[in-house]
Amino acid sequence: MATRDKNILIAVLFICVGLVIGGLLGDLASQVEWLNWLAYGQTFGIQNPFVLELNVLSLTFAFSIYINIASIIGMAIAIFLYRKIY
Repeated sequence: MATRDKNILIAVLFICVGLVIGGLLGDLASQVEWLNWLAYGQTFGIQNPFVLELNVLSLTFAFSIYINIASIIGMAIAIFLYRKIY
C-alpha cells in the first residue's frame, strides 16, 4: 500500500514540475516571434478575493490558475516520462 501512495505522490510531482517548466518556457517563448503561440493561455479561478473579517483574525481566500499551451505540452511530456520510468 505504501508503494502505491508513493507512486501517486511522484506522479503528482512529475505533473506539477511539467506544468511549471512548461509555463516558464511559454513565457520565454512569448518574446520570440515564431514561438509566441506557445504563450497563448487562459486564467481561471476566483479572481476577486473572498475576505472573512473576524474581530481578531482576517482571512483572505483567492485562487487562480494560468495555463498556456506550453504548460499543457510540459504536462504531457511529464506524464510520458513518468510512465516510461515507473
